[in-house]
Amino acid sequence: QVQLVESGGGLVQPGGSLRLSCAASGNIDDIGVRGWYRQSPGKQRELVAQIISNSGGGTNYLESVKGRFTISRDNAKQMVWLQMNNLKPEDTAVYYCNAFIRTTQAAFGSNYWGQGTQVTVSS
Repeated sequence: QVQLVESGGGLVQPGGSLRLSCAASGNIDDIGVRGWYRQSPGKQRELVAQIISNSGGGTNYLESVKGRFTISRDNAKQMVWLQMNNLKPEDTAVYYCNAFIRTTQAAFGSNYWGQGTQVTVSS
């Protein structure tokens, strides 16, 4: 089976920084696009950042996090990170790792999700 494990969430003051990590493991043949989503109470889950898991892959960011958040990856390590700088209270949410993965025994890939990690930005 495939597992995505997130870490790095926590409580920070406005203007602070956090770095989220997501490790993929299992019978993985290939990982395509990877992304970070977030959801706060009363709101829909939204895409924060995504990155194509191949050479020259592009990135996309939620408009409100551009210039503050950076997504990166290491295909060999099957890792993805989200560096979050200049955090604001409105960034408070549960952050979820997402990846499109094809296993070693499947012809088609599927979306997988991490368990989520809480990020709280407060004074």
